[in-house]
Amino acid sequence: MSATHANADAPAAENLLAGLDLACVPSPAFVVDAAALARNAALLARLRAETGVRVLLALKGFALWRAFPLLRGALDGVCASGAHEARLGAEEFGGEVHTYAPAFRPGEFAEVLGRSTHVTFNSVAEWQRHRAAAAARGVSCGLRLNPGFSAAPAALYDPCAPGSHLGVSAAALAGVDLAGLDGFHVHALCQQDAAACAGLVEAVLARFGPLLGARRWLNLGGGHHFTRPGYDLAGFAAVMGKLRAVFPGEIYVEPGEAVALHAGVLVATVLDVVTNDGIATAILDTSATAHMPDVLEMPYRPEIVGAGRVGEKAHAFRLAGSTCLAGDVIGTYAFDRALVAGDRLVFLDMAHYSMVKTTTFNGIGLPAIALWHADERRLEVCREFGYADYRGRLA
Repeated sequence: MSATHANADAPAAENLLAGLDLACVPSPAFVVDAAALARNAALLARLRAETGVRVLLALKGFALWRAFPLLRGALDGVCASGAHEARLGAEEFGGEVHTYAPAFRPGEFAEVLGRSTHVTFNSVAEWQRHRAAAAARGVSCGLRLNPGFSAAPAALYDPCAPGSHLGVSAAALAGVDLAGLDGFHVHALCQQDAAACAGLVEAVLARFGPLLGARRWLNLGGGHHFTRPGYDLAGFAAVMGKLRAVFPGEIYVEPGEAVALHAGVLVATVLDVVTNDGIATAILDTSATAHMPDVLEMPYRPEIVGAGRVGEKAHAFRLAGSTCLAGDVIGTYAFDRALVAGDRLVFLDMAHYSMVKTTTFNGIGLPAIALWHADERRLEVCREFGYADYRGRLA
């Protein structure tokens, strides 16, 4: 990008929810800061304008449709992972709808075609089975490639690990007639900078370069941390410039996390404090396993406003969820004073992925969802959940 070499536009965590009285927030609740989300959208719009790359919102990472008006003008559309996400994107976001799944359910595929502008298949065989139906609906068809480039920081998120079922290898395309195939899709990044994107592009060109010329589009997937402070935006622009020198078609990226990065929190309340074997544990009205599963799956340690690591502050507490799973533990944090029942805690960076992954395991209630409009000093509670939501998932 011409204007700046690194992204310095992301809001500082301490500036989120400025002016919001936490006592007015339902607990637990995901609260998205509308102004922070709009700032992310503005940066993505600038990246889109200055590089010519088309930007799609990955609904698997952020699907708060009440917030789509804040994003719609800045992005080109959405990418979906099946019929439900494709429908949400078509109905609530508009623009292009790119749908990919490791395999499409036969009973849902007609709806996928009816809601999508682009469909990417995971195998040559599946493309060949559905290409005629897609052509009849005017849907652009693509194929997911496995570029053999592993950059994900955790094995759980590495789609290019040995034996991966995601994407087609270069060897598997030898001798395959790709006439009529419009595009290719690759995905190998996770929370990464422009240098990793450069590595991905090099791998794609090395393995699939001769096949690119006949394609109309190339989707470089997600995992680009565009809105993280310090992301090398100029470096990304340079990578795109080199790619355009050999590929004249449309280039897409599909960030999910970057759209909502540093834009939302999870507000929770201490229900009780218990001490066993010298370990003080605060039991919260939220849950790692049900409300923020990446804490256990990644794993990672979410930051909490006003908290630090053990030894940095006077009082250490293990934080546990309120399900009966023994391992429902978020981590151990230090605080300036001892926690007591009724204290509010604010977990940072919970707008992306956490909201779309929540469950009602153990019958635990889902967190409410709210938007904070700082310019109006207004908390918009978009949804609260109850017994009907739990019961409705079962038969």
